[in-house]
Amino acid sequence: MSLRHAVMAALLEGEASGYDLAKGFDASVANFWMATPQQLYRELDRMQVEGLVRARVVQQERRPNKRLFSLTETGRRVLREFTAAPPRPGAIRDELMVKVQAVDAGETGAVRAAIEERMAWAEAKIARFERLRARLLDGREEEEFLAHAERIGPYLTLTRGLAFERENAQWCRWAMAVLERRSAPAT
Repeated sequence: MSLRHAVMAALLEGEASGYDLAKGFDASVANFWMATPQQLYRELDRMQVEGLVRARVVQQERRPNKRLFSLTETGRRVLREFTAAPPRPGAIRDELMVKVQAVDAGETGAVRAAIEERMAWAEAKIARFERLRARLLDGREEEEFLAHAERIGPYLTLTRGLAFERENAQWCRWAMAVLERRSAPAT
């Protein structure tokens, strides 16, 4: 998968500026794909040159003009082709896990602090994702939402992000308890 596929998926929500995409990425796609605003803007420029998105300029008073991007038919076709292809297996590349792997020869206190930070990060994301979930459901039960919503993809990825962060927080609590027991003096 490339950033362009994640951008095209985000643009299914409708026309958006690069700024809106960057904000929206953090609230939707970020649970499975990370990108900086600079990466998004570069990719949008490339995608426009390749005819995957179109941009229109909106004149603004007291602010710089902004470009609003939308998918072209070519972009929609490329996105359909992407969804039809089998996905490559996922891989975890996580610096914290390398530190945990080396904890026996490293600075246990620093690794514990990193795990605590990861736990706080996961818990903050859980709270943010729960707020987004409540906003998507808008007072409806999940089954009703899934039966009648125009788009269910954002909800499905949101619930995967929630499960991932809940497991992260659970693992962090467990790892902290293990490290605590290991550092406790033997009696």
